[in-house]
Amino acid sequence: MAGVRIVFKGFGLYYSGIPEAGVSAIRRLKRNAMKSPSIHTRARAAALLVAVLAATVSVIPAQRRKAPNHTEASGHIEIQGPQFVVNGRPLQIISGEMHYPRIPREYWRDRMRKARAMGLNTISTYVFWNLHEPRPGVFDFTGQNDVAAFVRTAQEEGLNVLLRPGPYVCAEWDLGGLPAWLLADPEMVLRSADAKFMDPVEKYLKRLGEELVPLLATRGGPIIGVQVENEYGSFGKDAQYMEKVRAAIAAAGFGEVPLFTADGPEQLPFGTLAQLPAAVNFGPGGAESAFAALGRFRPEGLRMNQEYWAGWFDSWGKAHHTTNADREARELDWMLGQGFSLNLYMFHGGTTFGFMNGANWDRGYAPQTSSYDYNSALDESGAPTAKFTAFREVIAKHRLGEQFPALPQEIPRIEIPEFALDESTSLQAGLGEPIRSQSPEPMENLGQMFGYIVYRTEVSGPEEGVLALQELRDYAQVYVDGKLIGTLDRRMGQDHLQLKLPGGAHNLEILVENSGRINFGARIRDERKGITKAVTFGGRELKGWEIYGAPMNELRTIHFSNRPFSGPGFYRGHFQLNRVGDTFLDMSKYGKGAVWVNGHALGRFWSIGPQQTLYLPGAWLKRGRNEVIVFEMNGSSTPSKLSGLAHPILDRLAAPQAAAAR
Repeated sequence: MAGVRIVFKGFGLYYSGIPEAGVSAIRRLKRNAMKSPSIHTRARAAALLVAVLAATVSVIPAQRRKAPNHTEASGHIEIQGPQFVVNGRPLQIISGEMHYPRIPREYWRDRMRKARAMGLNTISTYVFWNLHEPRPGVFDFTGQNDVAAFVRTAQEEGLNVLLRPGPYVCAEWDLGGLPAWLLADPEMVLRSADAKFMDPVEKYLKRLGEELVPLLATRGGPIIGVQVENEYGSFGKDAQYMEKVRAAIAAAGFGEVPLFTADGPEQLPFGTLAQLPAAVNFGPGGAESAFAALGRFRPEGLRMNQEYWAGWFDSWGKAHHTTNADREARELDWMLGQGFSLNLYMFHGGTTFGFMNGANWDRGYAPQTSSYDYNSALDESGAPTAKFTAFREVIAKHRLGEQFPALPQEIPRIEIPEFALDESTSLQAGLGEPIRSQSPEPMENLGQMFGYIVYRTEVSGPEEGVLALQELRDYAQVYVDGKLIGTLDRRMGQDHLQLKLPGGAHNLEILVENSGRINFGARIRDERKGITKAVTFGGRELKGWEIYGAPMNELRTIHFSNRPFSGPGFYRGHFQLNRVGDTFLDMSKYGKGAVWVNGHALGRFWSIGPQQTLYLPGAWLKRGRNEVIVFEMNGSSTPSKLSGLAHPILDRLAAPQAAAAR
């Protein structure tokens, strides 16, 4: 029994280093002993504990001891009163949120081992519908999208799973995880009981069930609970819709484990269902009042915080967020001391790779950065932060007798010396054949979900007036005869500029970036991208457009050269590595665009900040030659250079005048 320790102090009895199989018996003895104020009674209890330990250690080989609080094969899961109950034993969930698409698949296990090392017994994840059904009826659960593999890995690492399949998830993710192709039908009402919406929802959930129902705890898997929708009380009050989603989730097979809802304290009356337990979401400083509100709303029932916002996300052009680790640790201590279950949102934020970032409406359009660092316990690259240590100390205080695993070996970080992007080509060279339309069309109407779109028409002069882009979504560069004459930014409420044309015919071209769909609030129902209404000049609508899609999902067809060009374009370079490791590409000298390395889409850059680097996982690098492709909206004919840093830059905003110039 080396490492076992039993002490009594004041009216408390404490133990550590105790095998899992003896914990239940020990806790019963402890509760009985504490009913008596007698120090002699507590001493006798300590002696009994030693006897229990002797029996426990003799029958349980170390290699077969289960991870603390983990489910057993084919378990029985229910919610009784304030807690989950697994095979007759109460389970206080101590969970951390992390999302499989925001972590390279090669690093899933590393992050989960770090979750165990911090003392977590559960992880929570959303499921992102738009990843798994990129086109109607076409499903993808392979590679990075293999959510079942993510869940199985959690089980292998001794973690329970709380599953959040949506269909809407928010998550600072494009359209809150809803597929953008839903927007191609202007009559469909998202997040409603509308049959046009619910039919694809039901098909998606049924298909998801094929992947994940075999991994429910009732079938020997780690999934102990499934959330129905997500914070619906912050969106609407349609109980019929919520019931339809619940029924679809149950019909897909997930009803074998407890279903529950999650809302803010004020929104609980609107987003819940009477037959389902309700969890509550809140940020630092709100724990006592939020649980009090939950108690008033449901005097009896589950006491779980499904999202404790231990950090916050960043938006382009706004300051990087940091939050107070000490305050969060104190509140974590309070919640655990009350016996409440909780989920840290986020334990590890990671990166919103590619074009999947969402946007908020915060007195205006506010697209989010590619970094989802979130100021969480693990930083963007998975390295433990000061919060990790603070939270681990608190959790250890409440999980006496349980030994947390050691942190896994640190993933190395490297620097990449500066290298040239010495090949290039213009965006125009790869646009392909246009679609012709009398009026501009949004991306979704043309079957395009992400990236960029070019609108081209002919205008005649001489004429002077206001060029207006009605319902611009989201950022536009306007060219006349190949010359950039201005930019328009939805963030700034910009949708028009003054234009003066000399006599003759002129080519008008508008390049529009989809900067990310709004993921929260009623505006998600109208988040089509591109120019979604009309373009007028001098009050007259311009007709006869050629529309070119640039979804950026197939770069292998781009033909690079070293011929000069002007305007938006692609730049390619190569670098050599003797060893691989995580690094951060320094994009601070660039304007606005996106980056790919060895075929992996890293995300967006924008000189306005606060993010100035892009996380490049070592798992996506290789010894020898590596390829980088940069799309730069503010391109020029001069090849640029890049380097990789050992640390990120996430907190550098551009000077106001420089940002305005962009």
